[in-house]
Amino acid sequence: MRVDELIANRRRPLFSVELWPPRSAASEERLKGALDELSHYALDFASITYGAGGSTREFTHELVVHLHRNFGLVPVAHLVTAAHSRADLEHILARYAAEGIENVLALRGDPPLDSAAELAAGDLKYAIDLARLASGSYGMCVGVAAHPEGHPEATSFETDMDFLAAKLEVADFAISQFFYTADQFFRLRDALDKRGVAKPLIPGIMAPTSLSTLRRMAELSGTTIPDGTVARLSRYEGDPAGFIAEGTQIAIELASQVLEAGAVGIHVYTMNQAKTTIAIYEALYGNSWTGVAST
Repeated sequence: MRVDELIANRRRPLFSVELWPPRSAASEERLKGALDELSHYALDFASITYGAGGSTREFTHELVVHLHRNFGLVPVAHLVTAAHSRADLEHILARYAAEGIENVLALRGDPPLDSAAELAAGDLKYAIDLARLASGSYGMCVGVAAHPEGHPEATSFETDMDFLAAKLEVADFAISQFFYTADQFFRLRDALDKRGVAKPLIPGIMAPTSLSTLRRMAELSGTTIPDGTVARLSRYEGDPAGFIAEGTQIAIELASQVLEAGAVGIHVYTMNQAKTTIAIYEALYGNSWTGVAST
């Protein structure tokens, strides 16, 4: 099933997740446990991340195929241009097509830290080039990333929105980076509306699990953490269970706001943690997907 078909045929807001491929036996066991717990819920699709410069290339492929074959869960394979030749990318896309994988998330991605500049760039310079390749040559349903405050390397928010609109002329949908005020997402949505973009935009939601992790990820993604959010979370420093509960509540509130405003669904950055993801799911929809709960 293609993600654009899932969106077009939905009878309720979609609920999708991002998972990381395991890099060790211990992380593999954690992922198996998370999948076992999540398998009891009606997830629509799962995107599978791809390490810098393709460092999780085979792990990503194995997890994507495993989900497709054994879980009946629609997988979306992350794929990056960084540090890859065009031949590399065509080989990867051909392998996915042969396995019946229909969805990819086209990203520029990060090069490995030790790569030379010419290797880091890859043959395809931008995500839009990969989107054209995946869509045009392999018939894939293609998603792209959207940054509510603009890409960290963009010269301005408006310039980044122009680039995003161009990507969405090729791609079929976008998933936003996480955010911590609904207004950040609404600004992104309105900027695309202003440019006449009608492709679906799925808001990304992440429940914070620690302040240090949140600040590090926010810095990398160019996301502003509001003072009020920091104040709410800071009350639980030294209380991991309380912190996670408060972070989950913040995520539920954000998800409720964007769904009430008409978002097609939400995409949860799970960090391979099933419990927070399930808490978000159950708070929003219970067990029957009858509607969005008030919070």
